[in-house]
Amino acid sequence: MSRVNFDQLLEAGVHFGHLKRKWNPAMAPYIFMERNGIHIIDLYKTVAKVEEISEILKQVAKSGKKVLFVATKKQAKEVVADRASSVGMPYVVERWPGGMLTNFPTIRKAIKKMSTIDKMATDGTFDNLSKREKLQITRQRAKLEKNLGSIADLTRLPSALFVIDIMKEHIAVREANRLGIPVFAMVDTNSNPNDVDYAIPANDDATKSVDIILEAICAAMQEGLQERKAEKVDTAEAEGDAPKKDRKPKTGVRKERIKKADDASEITEVPVVAAVEVVAEVVAEVVVEAPSAE
Repeated sequence: MSRVNFDQLLEAGVHFGHLKRKWNPAMAPYIFMERNGIHIIDLYKTVAKVEEISEILKQVAKSGKKVLFVATKKQAKEVVADRASSVGMPYVVERWPGGMLTNFPTIRKAIKKMSTIDKMATDGTFDNLSKREKLQITRQRAKLEKNLGSIADLTRLPSALFVIDIMKEHIAVREANRLGIPVFAMVDTNSNPNDVDYAIPANDDATKSVDIILEAICAAMQEGLQERKAEKVDTAEAEGDAPKKDRKPKTGVRKERIKKADDASEITEVPVVAAVEVVAEVVAEVVVEAPSAE
C-alpha cells in the first residue's frame, strides 16, 4: 500500500505550480499541463517519488544516521519542526548559518558555548557576576538557542539533507553538494531538480502540501527507527542465550601455578644434591689414596 495517494495530494494542493513565466525548463518532465497561466504538476510522478524517497530515508534512519531538515520559509517552519522532532532528527527553521556544513567545527564550538553557559547557571558562577553581565550572557544564550538549539544533538555532519524550497535554501544545497552529502528536496516548477540528488515535484509554498509530504516521509523514518530498535533487542537476546565459556576460578589457577613452581624447585634440587654427593666421594677417595707424611 502506498504511503500517499492521488486524492490526498490533490486535496492538499500539491499539484499547484508557479506561473508559466517563472518556470524552469528542467521541470518539464514533471509538469502535467498549464491552466490559467499556472503549471500543474503531475501527481502520479509525485506519488512515485514519495515512495522511492521514503524507502531510502527509511534505510538511512534504520542505520542510525541523521537527516537534517531545512526550511526557513514561514509556511513550512512549524510543520518541519513538529515532524522532525517526532522522529528525533535535527532541523533548521531559522536563518541558515553560513558554513554550517563546510565549517562545522566552528558551529560545534558555538553549541558548546551554549552548554557552557548552562553549566555556569547551575554551578553558581552566575552569582558572582554583575547584573549587566548576567543580562548579556542570557541574551547570548537565547540567540544561540534560537539559531542552533535544534541541532544541539548533531555531533557530526548529517548523512542527508531534506530541503523545502531549494531556491530559498540554495546556500544549504551548495554546501551539501560540495561535501557530497545527498540532498532530498521538495521541488516546485520554478526550481532546477538537477541541483539535488532526489527531487519530489510538489508545491513547496502551501503548508498543507508540505505537511502531507513530510507526514509520509517521517512515517517511513519512524518505521526504520522501530526496526532498528527491534533488531537491537533481538541481538541482545541472542547474546544472552548464547552459552558462556567455562572459566576456571582464579583460586584454582593460582594453586596450579604454585604446584608447578614446587615441582620445578624439586627438579632443580635433585641435581644439586647428586652433585654434592659426587664431590664428597671424590674428596674421600683423594684423602685415602694420598701418601702419609712419614
